[in-house]
Amino acid sequence: MGQVRGDGVGGAAAVVGGAASVQVGAAIGATIFPLVGPAGVVALRQAVAAVALLAVARPRRRDLTWSVLRPAMLLGGVLVVMNLALYAAVERIGLGPAVTIEFLGPLALAILGSRRRIDLVAAVLAAAGVVLLTGTVPGIDPLGIAFALAAAAAWAAYILLSQRAGRSLPGVQATAVATTVAAVLTAPLLVVVLLSLEPGAIALVLGVGAIAGLLSSAIPYSIDLMVLRRMPRQRFAVLQSVHPAAAALAGLVVLGEALATWQLVGLALVTVANVIAVGFRSRTRARTAAGARRPDAPPRAAAAAS
Repeated sequence: MGQVRGDGVGGAAAVVGGAASVQVGAAIGATIFPLVGPAGVVALRQAVAAVALLAVARPRRRDLTWSVLRPAMLLGGVLVVMNLALYAAVERIGLGPAVTIEFLGPLALAILGSRRRIDLVAAVLAAAGVVLLTGTVPGIDPLGIAFALAAAAAWAAYILLSQRAGRSLPGVQATAVATTVAAVLTAPLLVVVLLSLEPGAIALVLGVGAIAGLLSSAIPYSIDLMVLRRMPRQRFAVLQSVHPAAAALAGLVVLGEALATWQLVGLALVTVANVIAVGFRSRTRARTAAGARRPDAPPRAAAAAS
């Protein structure tokens, strides 16, 4: 896989394309829930992604020391939790709502530790968005919401560990190691699922699993890891705002899941909250850096900027 620049328009386009790939793949994977369930889809995804990425990365054994491997191995465990929780949520509340709630993970990462008033506004908007997304639907599954929140926490951990793993191993080797760990952890699920299938359904399941694995795991995880080497985490988090909309569109086109008007408003509020929280922070830091570089800045202004 060629180098992806993360510091310009190309990096932004790569992140948006990766987000679209994730959600389309997730929707395609959900079509075989009746045959293998959410756990089966996750196991198939990780197995396909591991095979594809190991073939591309070909990590050298002598370079894989424990200190280098540890972040990627932790990332593999996070991938399992994130995907199992998300697919369990998708099965219960649908793709669009599940991904929008999951999106609270990157948003919390952007807001955490901030003392700015604008971040309080963003938090209120996000909370209102989730209430509209879930509270306006009679009989929505609370367990599905809980699974989506677990996926949100795992997504935040995924961003942090992707940065660490990407700095430890070159190219997409970190992603290859992480998905291999995830594939090993979910291998027992895959064996049970395949043994329980009718012979006529195996080809369909493997085909759909291969497509979901490439679109939702191998391609976007590699893009994220390579972009995060160059792109500031805050800007990356802003670009993640496309995920809820991509999920809603993929759910509508692939799965026929239409969201009600108030749910769409809630989705939009969560997205806007992220743009406010991360976008304003990036702008503030840019102004701070510009003020620090000005040799003629008065002492009081320089102190305020820092």
